[in-house]
Amino acid sequence: MRAVTVTPGSQNSLRCIADWPEPPPEEGAILVEALAVGICGTDLEIIAGAYGEAPPGEERLVLGHEALGRVLEDPTGTLQAGDLVAGIVRHPDPVPCTNCAVDEWDMCRNGLYTEHGIKGLPGFARDRWRVQPRFAVGLDPALAEVGMLLEPTSVVAKAWDHIERIGRRAEWKPQTVLVTGAGPIGLLAALLATQRGLSVHVLDRATAGPKPDLVRALGATYHATQVAELDFEPDVVVECTGAPVVVMAVMYKVGPTGIVCLTGVSSGGRTIESDPGALNRALVLENNVIFGSVNANRRHWEQAAEALARADRGWLNSLITRRVPVGAYADAYASQKDDIKVVLDFQA
Repeated sequence: MRAVTVTPGSQNSLRCIADWPEPPPEEGAILVEALAVGICGTDLEIIAGAYGEAPPGEERLVLGHEALGRVLEDPTGTLQAGDLVAGIVRHPDPVPCTNCAVDEWDMCRNGLYTEHGIKGLPGFARDRWRVQPRFAVGLDPALAEVGMLLEPTSVVAKAWDHIERIGRRAEWKPQTVLVTGAGPIGLLAALLATQRGLSVHVLDRATAGPKPDLVRALGATYHATQVAELDFEPDVVVECTGAPVVVMAVMYKVGPTGIVCLTGVSSGGRTIESDPGALNRALVLENNVIFGSVNANRRHWEQAAEALARADRGWLNSLITRRVPVGAYADAYASQKDDIKVVLDFQA
């Protein structure tokens, strides 16, 4: 069985191993044949040795957390053979903390959670994998070409879930949304905003390539400018770049009683000029909320599956700019100009 692996913490350790062991039953009752795995910046950082943690007692970590597979067998009856399925990435910690104890593992308080392909659990970039029923999410059969988008969609489904929960602190009728960044997370955040009937604006640096057209195909407005130059104050901002300058700019730009959700992870190590007193004044006097959001629990995965099922299939397909067979796996992890979502194809 093939598996795409790394030695965590070691650069240049990416390898596709041809005789990787079959997944043991202890991983879960549901046996799945891999169809594809989406690739994101987290994978590239793990390959670069920035972080990543192999399962206990193992030297290598199987990559892949944006999974799409087809059920081979499920003795529990949760799913049927042939069903499309994705595996939830994060598992609750064994203690557990107060949030993990109620299946809100995306809000883990002690950091002892595990994550497939990232932290302590083997990933899905292998020919076959197993999953426990509680972490298996079935997908609409029509999503066979794009179902690996479920994991990033779950991240923005959580973001919107929390935005709406915060909005209910008062009478709240948002109209305008600004999404900063037109990568997969930003485009999917815009998709979910349009599904809510909101006026959507997406800001990104690209002036050519597929991004502007993808935004316009949603009925949204594309901006290749600075945040400060926008001629409106959004009710909601979903920040997906992690760029410090953009993060600070949207905090000032959001309108009164506005909500800013930060989903981009900054690398740190960069200092920019700011006026914290002025920012504090604006946030307090306008009753604004800034919060961070990452990962997702089962509720959000199910919301994401519903959102993808309602979305235009052609538009979703357009997000996938390269499909790379496992035999050319190294190419899949080498970024190219105009990449949006690259997929490692286990069926090619």
